[in-house]
Amino acid sequence: MHRLSLDAVTRIESVLAIGAHADDIEIGCGGTLLSLAQTSPEAELVWVVLGAEGARAEEAQRSASDFTAGFSSVRIAVEGFRDGFLPYHGGDVKEYFEGLKAEVSPDLIFTHQQADLHQDHRLLSELTWNTFRDHLILEYEIPKYDGDLGAPNLFVDLTEPIADRKVELLLSHFGSQRDKRWFTADLFHALMRLRGMESNSPAGRAEAFYCRKLVIGAAPHAG
Repeated sequence: MHRLSLDAVTRIESVLAIGAHADDIEIGCGGTLLSLAQTSPEAELVWVVLGAEGARAEEAQRSASDFTAGFSSVRIAVEGFRDGFLPYHGGDVKEYFEGLKAEVSPDLIFTHQQADLHQDHRLLSELTWNTFRDHLILEYEIPKYDGDLGAPNLFVDLTEPIADRKVELLLSHFGSQRDKRWFTADLFHALMRLRGMESNSPAGRAEAFYCRKLVIGAAPHAG
């Protein structure tokens, strides 16, 4: 299997991470962002959560602060769109995305995967592609009761300490989710272990993404 680093594909100077709910970014690409904070700490990171209110908004803010601690420049936005109702506020959400586009032109974008069965997730994936049409977009996955995990085509290796840190932060920050049977350390570790096996990750752990479009320039000819 061919292995590339993300900054070998494009120089990463700015990153945009988009999530519908308070813990989506952390679950979907938290390990990758923790890794990027070590390998590209000079990158600017914009972290956007669209649907979090009250205690969930507080959890989202604290968690984002810890997950982004290694970056030199961070902007965290936690908005109050109602959970489960984003498609019914599509115009307002689209306006929000157009505002983002006017402010940032990221080298790398993380968003929800297109085939996610949660309606909020699907809308944000659609609007990400609709708004940022000439960017590298990686769609992350969220395990859930609906059973919509698919066959991703891009994997990011995670070291064991990074994987452990991801799970530690998830469990420590999202107390409101602890009564959910799926929100457990073993589930988060199991998904990273499965994707690590599929990608032959050196540490046996990885996060998986769907990459619909990636352009690699031809190498210059010698002489």
